[in-house]
Amino acid sequence: MQKNGLRWDDFRVFLAVARQARLLAAGKVLGLDPATVGRRITALEEAIGTRLFDRSPQGYALTEAGRALISHAQSMESLASVASEEVGGQSEHLSGVVRIGAPDGVSNYLLTAACESLTRDNPNLKVQVVALPRLFSLSKREADLTITLSPPTAGRLTVRKIADYRLYIYARQDLAAAHGPFRSLDDLEPMRGIGYISDMIFDKDLDYYALLSRGGEPALTSNSLIMQLRWCLNGAGFCILPEFVAREHEELQRILPDDLRLTRSFYLVRHQDDARVARINRMADVIVDWMRASLDAPSV
Repeated sequence: MQKNGLRWDDFRVFLAVARQARLLAAGKVLGLDPATVGRRITALEEAIGTRLFDRSPQGYALTEAGRALISHAQSMESLASVASEEVGGQSEHLSGVVRIGAPDGVSNYLLTAACESLTRDNPNLKVQVVALPRLFSLSKREADLTITLSPPTAGRLTVRKIADYRLYIYARQDLAAAHGPFRSLDDLEPMRGIGYISDMIFDKDLDYYALLSRGGEPALTSNSLIMQLRWCLNGAGFCILPEFVAREHEELQRILPDDLRLTRSFYLVRHQDDARVARINRMADVIVDWMRASLDAPSV
């Protein structure tokens, strides 16, 4: 293969291996068998004249040359997507795949209607929601859009603030009645706490329990907000929950709202190279509009 014979598809294979780190996983993304993926990578390296990956039993790791090629390949990927949409006349009717990374509370309570609405209006559009309490790498294309609590400070990213939201202490009504009345945070002492596992908190703004000045971790902890909510609904203890989650459950009672009232924010983050991709632009606008409406937040 000659250098002037390089094609976009060669770089598509390169990006898949860079993101998945293994030929088998990359092959599943590409719809190719692992041997073919390996041959394509070797051919690309020969065409460019340098090694792009270090091979080991642990997988494929980018070399310095490979890391230098990543941003160029990602720009080509975005341009290819834009060209496909514009040439294919898809400016009004969106198609393709949009993957959204978001914490499970956001996914279950704020994104459901937005995603359903957009796919209903665009039958050829596929929306994937990865509902995991962790940070997502946009450079590795783990997601096209991600919703975070803290704005990132590094990377070729575009950050858009969505809205603020409030959190309070909640407990099931019968549990609150049995342990009340509550005059201060000290009155919570006899009750079990529910919260995040401290060494699995992926964002410092989720470390609510420390604000209660209680030693140690809560009695019940999970990295999933939905599991914390289920414990709270079962009467297992008190929990600090977003107001947009708790208001959907009439059996929950807000406790000591004047003693602990937290304000946090949501941000929509995307890669700069996707600025002209219509389906991602439209999905971003829909998410922001629906979330602001759900949070009763003004447009900004």
